Amino acid sequence: MNKGTGKKISGSEYPLAKIFSSEFEYIIPSYQRPYAWTTDQASELFDDLYDFFITEKDDGYFLGSIVLIKQENHPHSEVIDGQQRLTTLTILIASLASKMNITDRNTLCKYIVEPGNKFEGLEAKPRLTLRERDNNFFSAFIQSLHFDDLLSIPPESLANESQQNIQANSRLFLDRIANRFSDNNDFLQKFVAFLLQRCFLVAVATPSQQSAFRVFSVMNSRGLDLQPTDIIKADIIGKINESKQDEFNERWENLEVELGRSGFNDLFAYIRMIFAKEKAKKALLDEFRIQVLPNVPHPQELIVNILEPYGEALRVIRNGNYKSTNDAQKINHFLQWLGRIDNSDWIPPSLLFYSQHKNDSVYASWFFERMERLAAYLHICSKNVNERIERYAMIINELESEHSVNDPINTIELTDSEITEFRSRLNENIYYITARRRNYIILRLDSFMSDGAASYDSNILTIEHVLPQTVPDDSEWSKIWTDTEQRSVWVHKLANLVPLNKRRNSAAQNYDFESKKKAYFSGKNNVSSYVITTQVLAETSWTPEVVAKRQSELLDVFNKSWRLDHI
Repeated sequence: MNKGTGKKISGSEYPLAKIFSSEFEYIIPSYQRPYAWTTDQASELFDDLYDFFITEKDDGYFLGSIVLIKQENHPHSEVIDGQQRLTTLTILIASLASKMNITDRNTLCKYIVEPGNKFEGLEAKPRLTLRERDNNFFSAFIQSLHFDDLLSIPPESLANESQQNIQANSRLFLDRIANRFSDNNDFLQKFVAFLLQRCFLVAVATPSQQSAFRVFSVMNSRGLDLQPTDIIKADIIGKINESKQDEFNERWENLEVELGRSGFNDLFAYIRMIFAKEKAKKALLDEFRIQVLPNVPHPQELIVNILEPYGEALRVIRNGNYKSTNDAQKINHFLQWLGRIDNSDWIPPSLLFYSQHKNDSVYASWFFERMERLAAYLHICSKNVNERIERYAMIINELESEHSVNDPINTIELTDSEITEFRSRLNENIYYITARRRNYIILRLDSFMSDGAASYDSNILTIEHVLPQTVPDDSEWSKIWTDTEQRSVWVHKLANLVPLNKRRNSAAQNYDFESKKKAYFSGKNNVSSYVITTQVLAETSWTPEVVAKRQSELLDVFNKSWRLDHI
């Protein structure tokens, strides 16, 4: 086909034997995303190939499309789309080669590495060259078939997520090959022949970068499995002056590596919210193109003025790693509690604030204390996503006006009606709210009572009733709590609940109070991991009067710590 520019865009279907031949020399440009296929995609690919090989004796298997910048009759092929397939297929072919006899292995290696031919003017070189970050690793272990060395490396010591994926997929393919083919070399040879002769890719080639990016974007708007950030990257990097593409690609890629693939995609969603200030109505790619990109005059400004400052903010906020000579510990304490909230809707306004006032630790402490209180209110009072987004959008709007520690924003403060609702919820039967909300209440209370010094592991937490939910008629409890209605009033309230390590829970059961206290002891010194529980251990009795007084005292802790007592 011809686009009227005199530059030919061609597309042809090739078997893998031709795809991995001297007609193509694949180069993954530096601006491409890292190798991201996990064992989920690799497993699906292998199983689909194997099942087709077993059930279909003659038909061909279509593996999808790749987009290349490639001059006609020249092998050099810059991969715009398809690196995930090409890399995974190379790992698969190398894994198969490693399981074959020496003669077949040498034959199969020609599809991994061009052996060179001086009479045809061919240099010895790999068929596929990855990005600079990973190429030496890929060449040393995959293209050289050094799988034993590769699998002996602890995954956590590898340089990045891309190399971890390469290692994990290598292990998966080697295991699958051993399970499916065992020592049956003839069966293995037939599968390799099927892979090379009856499995096809469509290679779309264009001689210019501009047309390649256009083809790439069109194809991926029609359903190929890419993240929105990959398409945005192709658009942005492709528009930057070629002399600066490597620099800005490196900056983009550093962010992606630092935040991780998932975190990087989250960053784009948070940025969209900062600009849009409303719930998304379309897919992230469409929303980002509509809400964000029109506000960025030059493509490099997206990286310099938006992605990098907000990316730094996201790292600090997610990791609770604020650094300052003053108030850093206090700020990180609030950030850690924000991280326990069951949603991330609080993050966009926090990113915006941090990018504006990261060097003002006094204001940051003021802001994040109030953000944790607001997020806790929305979380504990079960506000839905629309209510949360609307509430946080008010803060984003105000953050875009002038404000400072001497003239702080107002919308982050709880209103009188919100405080009233919050206090009412804390005084309800909190055992019946969801575990995430209930646990937040209990552990946050415990942290207030321990002056914030304690740390908590939710994985070993359970909540136990002091007055049991079921009171046997012949128990000591029935003599103390004679009024069944009174029991129902207090049994699920805050005062009657204590946090325990899970391993301690089964011992408590429905014991009388003294026996139950002994079951709560976390050692021989009559102490518990939790201040709340230790206080219960100090009580000599557990009567309705004790519980009522305790309820009032615990609510007062919340009122003072979350400043809910001014109305």
